[in-house]
Amino acid sequence: MTDIPKLKTLPDAQSVTAVTHWTDTLFSFRVSRPQSLRFRSGEFVMIGLMGDNGKPLLRAYSIASPNWDEELEFYSIKVPDGPLTSKLQHIQPGDEIILRPKPVGTLVIDALLPGKRVWFLATGTGIAPFASLMRDPETYEKFDEVVMMHTCRTVAELDYGRELVEGLINDPLIGEMVEGKLKYYPTTTREESPHMGRITDNLANGKVFKDLDLAPMDPTTDRAMVCGSLAFNKDVMAVLEGFGLHEGANSEPREYVVEKAFVGDGV
Repeated sequence: MTDIPKLKTLPDAQSVTAVTHWTDTLFSFRVSRPQSLRFRSGEFVMIGLMGDNGKPLLRAYSIASPNWDEELEFYSIKVPDGPLTSKLQHIQPGDEIILRPKPVGTLVIDALLPGKRVWFLATGTGIAPFASLMRDPETYEKFDEVVMMHTCRTVAELDYGRELVEGLINDPLIGEMVEGKLKYYPTTTREESPHMGRITDNLANGKVFKDLDLAPMDPTTDRAMVCGSLAFNKDVMAVLEGFGLHEGANSEPREYVVEKAFVGDGV
């Protein structure tokens, strides 16, 4: 067990309220929310712990909870020799983490042009910003359909997203809004499951459209958000461009946006 240093002397310290270990390599945790923090669902903040050298060790983490939540939720990988997650994976309720309350990011609805259908495309812990957006009423007010495509290597690695999606229908705030609008398409690449294959392949060959009985992507109606590894982002961008969609940003909304500050494998 790694000792987690007490941070009560730091103004950016927040208390851990809950921790869930989903697999040997994935965990989620909730922390107290600074009263001054305002964010748009899909944004990220810098969080971390004090390093062995006495200096803060911070990384960008998407906020997985929606902007109306009284607490903040995060979803993380565990890297045994990672500078941050080798320690962060051992946090327990009552511990403190460092949180810099300056949210930023491109995976926000404001960065997309108005449309009828939005695609959330993620691998691994890249589902975190969409965990926020799927629980935000604005998502269902702005779009008639929401498609969540999430790909992992194994079935167990999909559990966090699956439980979240399954619980949305009974959510007292947005349950009625979600019903009939949210379509969930989880796939695996190594372990056998009902749906297999990479997101890029399932989009390019049309399998996801056939399986969900959906019309192909149309740049006049479809919007997309992408979050994964750098290689994944690049590959998906090429597929989306092939459908006629173009990359946007907060300053110039277009048909799709990509988060380029995702936490990598070395954390």
